[in-house]
Amino acid sequence: MTETLKKTSPQTPLDYLRRILLAPIYDLAVETELTTLSKLSLRLNNQIYLKREDQQPVHSFKLRGAYNKLNSLTEEQCIHGVIAASAGNHAQGLALAAKKLGIKATIVMPKTTPDIKVDNVRRFGGEVRLVGNSFNEAQAAAVEYAKAENKTLIHPFDDVEVIIGQGTVAKELLQQLPHADVVFIPVGGGGLLAGMAVYLKQLSPNTRIIGVEAEDSACLKAALAAGKPVDLEQVGLFADGVAVKRIGENTFGLIQEFCDEVITVSTDEICTSIKDIFEETRVIAEPAGALSLAGLQKYTQNSKGNESLAAILSGANMNFHTLRYVSERCELGEKKEAILAVTIPEEKGSFKNFCQAIGNRTITEFNYRYSGKPSAEIFVGIRLGGSVQERQQLLQGLVKSNYQVRDFTDNELAKLHVRYMIGGKSANSVEKNDERLFSFEFPEHPGALEKFLAAMGEHWNITLFHYRNHGAAFGQVLAGFNLDKSQQGEFFQHLETLGYQWQEETDNLAYQTFLN
Repeated sequence: MTETLKKTSPQTPLDYLRRILLAPIYDLAVETELTTLSKLSLRLNNQIYLKREDQQPVHSFKLRGAYNKLNSLTEEQCIHGVIAASAGNHAQGLALAAKKLGIKATIVMPKTTPDIKVDNVRRFGGEVRLVGNSFNEAQAAAVEYAKAENKTLIHPFDDVEVIIGQGTVAKELLQQLPHADVVFIPVGGGGLLAGMAVYLKQLSPNTRIIGVEAEDSACLKAALAAGKPVDLEQVGLFADGVAVKRIGENTFGLIQEFCDEVITVSTDEICTSIKDIFEETRVIAEPAGALSLAGLQKYTQNSKGNESLAAILSGANMNFHTLRYVSERCELGEKKEAILAVTIPEEKGSFKNFCQAIGNRTITEFNYRYSGKPSAEIFVGIRLGGSVQERQQLLQGLVKSNYQVRDFTDNELAKLHVRYMIGGKSANSVEKNDERLFSFEFPEHPGALEKFLAAMGEHWNITLFHYRNHGAAFGQVLAGFNLDKSQQGEFFQHLETLGYQWQEETDNLAYQTFLN
């Protein structure tokens, strides 16, 4: 989705410009390369460039803003030290910047933070305090520690000095690519987008600036709709580097003035860009790091072509085990796989006939279980060439061959859970068909699943359960419960008190087709 931004009066743009030009960050930060993505350029009929912030000492642009902020502190503030709440790159950038300047840094991190990031903060000299299971809990603790210990709280994005530091990415980019047609910048709290946009628009006004958000963390899009920063009810955790519930106050004003557009992208599209970056550079970008390239690729689907397009690889602190999830999803993001439910006759030769119906296409996945009925439901993955049109042609061809087909390519429940559970239905074991299905998301840490089960309690009969650890910061469960009408009020009241993100999936077509 895209949305044109409302324009407002700028606030001291020349002052931002001057201070970005003079920002004293290069004692520690480095000028990163601008890499031409030649394969992608050919494929997308545009000149594609990637600004390589993975080359910073902490493998993220966050070092720029943190170092610029610490350079602005008074001597007294330096003596007392600094503190921040962060589950990721801000923590590492601040720890290294503080070490360089001889300032004591304390980082409050959720207990769910991957070990790689905790270890890196300690390696860079920061003191780590693990508090709570979410960023909000860590942030609240950091505020209290700052007051009690007279430490300076360093905000990850909504701080003028941080914004100025991040703006130095634009200074380098404009020197490396003076005539960019469009620049794509990832958005979490907005610090990078604000700093880059205020610089680029003043020196290269014809360059379009497009912010890119994850669909499930689109706090900028929500703020634009409301005309002011607002809180999202919840945010997705896959692209954890941009999982921010509220855009910054300082950043929002600059973004309104100097950014042209915002694009949102899906998890599958982000996974595709992680793969493309790896194939071009052999760098494994984190999900937030690949976000802007995903926006660029989405933009080219309806662009005129032959443009000079630049994206920011904002970070490469990937939890290695997350790659399993990425590899499963990237071909869906590339439109190179269709996930279908197809009804076939329960008779000999049916599978062979189906293979003939799809032509020369490769089957990537096939799930089936004998049911004893006249027809069978198969869950099948089919490789495509990379276009939505081809998927539609496949569906139309199967319908013409008298197959009943349902397209689950965009069905999140099917991709996350159902594909791993094909094998049987529970209608005979659930009395009066009172099964209700729910998906849950919770912070992933040792003992998290046990804690989830304990929180659910033993008052309701669980009829279905699927959990798969992707090595990420979040865990996802699909659970069915046998609930009669007398239990439903108490059950939903219990869900509201749990504190987990949940959604009912009882009417989801993938569930109705294969599991109900």
